[in-house]
Amino acid sequence: MRVDVVVIGSGQAGVPLAVRLAAAGRRVVIAERKALGGTCVNYGCTPTKTLVASAHAAHVARTAARLGVKAGPVKVDLAAVVDRKDRIVRRWRAGVRRRLGSAAPRLTLVRGHARLIGPRQLEIAGERYEADIVILNVGARPAVPPLPGLEEVPWLDNTRIMQLRRVPGHLVVLGGGYIGCEFAQMFRRFGARVTVIDRSQHLMSTEEPESSAALEAVFRAEGIRLVMKATAESVSRHGRTVTVRLAHGRPVTGSHLLVAAGRRPNTDDLGADAAGIRLDTKGYIEVDERYRTSAEGVYAVGDCTPGPQFTHASWDDHRILFDLLQGRGTRTRNDRLVPITAFTDPQVARIGLTEREARARGYAPETATMDFGEIARAVETDRTAGTMKILLDPGTEKVLGVSIVGAEAGELIHILAPVMVAGISARAVVDAEYVHPTFAEGVQSLVMSLARYATE
Repeated sequence: MRVDVVVIGSGQAGVPLAVRLAAAGRRVVIAERKALGGTCVNYGCTPTKTLVASAHAAHVARTAARLGVKAGPVKVDLAAVVDRKDRIVRRWRAGVRRRLGSAAPRLTLVRGHARLIGPRQLEIAGERYEADIVILNVGARPAVPPLPGLEEVPWLDNTRIMQLRRVPGHLVVLGGGYIGCEFAQMFRRFGARVTVIDRSQHLMSTEEPESSAALEAVFRAEGIRLVMKATAESVSRHGRTVTVRLAHGRPVTGSHLLVAAGRRPNTDDLGADAAGIRLDTKGYIEVDERYRTSAEGVYAVGDCTPGPQFTHASWDDHRILFDLLQGRGTRTRNDRLVPITAFTDPQVARIGLTEREARARGYAPETATMDFGEIARAVETDRTAGTMKILLDPGTEKVLGVSIVGAEAGELIHILAPVMVAGISARAVVDAEYVHPTFAEGVQSLVMSLARYATE
């Protein structure tokens, strides 16, 4: 069968691309071998943030006495928590199906594994297809580290841990990045003992040191044990106990093991060689600034490409590529700032450069930091944990980067996003009027604490 476009994968870039290209008059086939919606809907954002909400509710109830509210013992029904998560996942998944159906008959959903068998030629569920344009949105999955003994242990990844219906006695988390930290705090608040092991000196080691330190303080205060600068050498199972042996230090023993050691792209069985598509050393699809692969007419978007693996980045991929395919695009994948947020409590958010990245690029940034506890709203709500940091280019007064650890940091980071995208001076934030008392006015206070604005 010959069509105009084949999209492989129904993730956060593939679905809107397929729908919009069909609405623009092209005949489109979208292939999906698993659940509709990709990682975000099924294994990432939707289920994890739903579970985080339940964990947060348990924590608030458990600690309400600090606000003068006394409650009885808190009990977490993990099975009910998981059932709620599954209902919401099914709701979003059904929404994806409806959206694809709304674009019929120009858009056809084909269920099954898609494999490239030649230049813009594919086999999907036993049928052959040819297309003028092929878009790869095949996503990524949890990486499995080459850890001796792992294959003999019933270890958990980010998907399997969300299927547990009883709270673990002691969860050992191998990896202190975004995923590991979210699950570590979540299950601690559900009632499990938790130990986090990471080879780096700090949690979320790619962030500002101040951000990592603020989060670590909260984790320790909540009773999460942190084993840092530790390399796992092997794992073993003895009955219902899992043991992680470290290169240095005492072994760590628990009831459950979560491996949060990063992600790997789903390109192993894609047929990239047959189509002339180059992969990098980690298996990611090499693309240029216009999402073009090494094969003519083949594009790649989302988590299967090198770069930030976030839903909002994938969704932005679709906007940029759609405009490029329609012949009206001016932006490229290099022309953007990708904000990040880890949905721990407090949240960890950043947009732009860290200080070490800025200095590596030749900047000598002006910096300012401020404790989150200096914000009136934070004091009033007893959510004072965290810190904020801003980097300013002294020559242009443009914001180079902002890091926020604190309540609703994922929302607050967007105050600076349009300022940075527009390339305007930080003075716009200084001159604006912010409502009191809000968390947002704390961001203004941070900017005003820069030396050049401090006397105003």
